Amino acid sequence: MANHSQFGFQDASSPIMEELVEFHDHALMVALAICSLVLYLLTLMLMEKLSSNTVDAQEVELIWTILPAIVLILLALPSLQILYMMDEIDEPDLTLKAIGHQWYWSYEYTDFKDLSFDSYMIPSTELPSGHFRLLETDHRVVIPMESPIRIIVTADDVLHSWAIPSLGVKTDAIPGRLNQTSFIATRPGIFYGQCSEICGANHSFMPIVVESTPLNHFETWSSLLTS
Repeated sequence: MANHSQFGFQDASSPIMEELVEFHDHALMVALAICSLVLYLLTLMLMEKLSSNTVDAQEVELIWTILPAIVLILLALPSLQILYMMDEIDEPDLTLKAIGHQWYWSYEYTDFKDLSFDSYMIPSTELPSGHFRLLETDHRVVIPMESPIRIIVTADDVLHSWAIPSLGVKTDAIPGRLNQTSFIATRPGIFYGQCSEICGANHSFMPIVVESTPLNHFETWSSLLTS
């Protein structure tokens, strides 16, 4: 999860988030190169006397017309690749349904006969020592690590958004509509998120907690809840 005075992204815990962080760094390097070039040219124009080369230079005009097009292509190609990767859902090992309410989440494990629960934020007065305020829930979403997970997101009342930054997941929950996305947790751990759509007075009290565990631990957990 994020730390105080952190400037960068959270540590990537899924292949999609790794691609997003890499593209972010790529775009920043392109922006840095552009800013450096513009600053150099501005400094050169201020320091040097004007001449006919700066007034009428067809070669320079040709370059600064073609170069931005090349830069846009270098940004568009990896961006489109990531967009297609985020939309692709191929034979998930587990399907999870998340339903947004004012102001809590309901979860259904559709691959199991009777495995569902509501997830509420733990109030600060009842929060165990060492847990995070406004981020901890009474029931965590438990998933097996290194397994493709499909999540179906909807809402029961108003707009919500199911988001886990470290997994690179953010899907709007819209009443009467099913949105879906997928992710793979590449390591065990606890990942925190929140509702990312303003949904009313208690919008900031809808945390999401995903716990990634080895497959045998997940099987033990699911068998305890369904027994």
